[in-house]
Amino acid sequence: MIRVLVTRPEPGASRTARRLEAQGFQPILLPLTETAALPVETSVFPAAAVAVTSANAVRHAPANLVAALAALPCHAVGKRTAEACRTAGFTSVSEGSGDAEALAGAIADRLAGKDMIYLCGRVRFPVFEERLAAAGMRVRPVETYDTVELDYSDADVIARLSGVPVEAVLLYSAKAAAATIRLIMRPTLRHLFERTEFLTLSARVAKALEGVGGAKVRIAAQPGEDALLALLSLPR
Repeated sequence: MIRVLVTRPEPGASRTARRLEAQGFQPILLPLTETAALPVETSVFPAAAVAVTSANAVRHAPANLVAALAALPCHAVGKRTAEACRTAGFTSVSEGSGDAEALAGAIADRLAGKDMIYLCGRVRFPVFEERLAAAGMRVRPVETYDTVELDYSDADVIARLSGVPVEAVLLYSAKAAAATIRLIMRPTLRHLFERTEFLTLSARVAKALEGVGGAKVRIAAQPGEDALLALLSLPR
């Protein structure tokens, strides 16, 4: 049975583990980051719409902020984020393909020159906001959460992996990829990753692995978990 290391934060890590088990893989949970709520200014300025590129941005948003925005058109980056937005109370949610740049392009085509509120994390790629700004949009980022790297001792990692190498690692973010490199570079852990495939959600995530010489890196065809897990079924 193929052993797959899951590095994403909870609650997503456990959800992914259940999917892996259902597909006949053996998940090993080692979340390398966690999300933490930030204090948020809940007053909002008039806007034409709301954008959300991470389900965590909605989960960590104060209820009174969501209530104040719920009637606005909500543009979610993909299926999972759209579900989180609807659960939170947004009444008009459009669902993107899972790619933030594509979402920015679609929004810019429809709302050029308008004002938008962007629920987001402190750690994020600037390209989404840059694309909207280039269309003359005034974007107000509302940072609802931060992504914090978790620290494990060598003994912790060895215990979680039962001292046995893993065949594959799932990487959902550049931050987790960078944290994985730091684990691999530890002399007592290196042998656990000597034949590991690194399966990444996007080219940006894969780029963070450039410091791992000789690593076998694969990139999902689409920036979503279905495409990421599909990499596990490719020939090795």
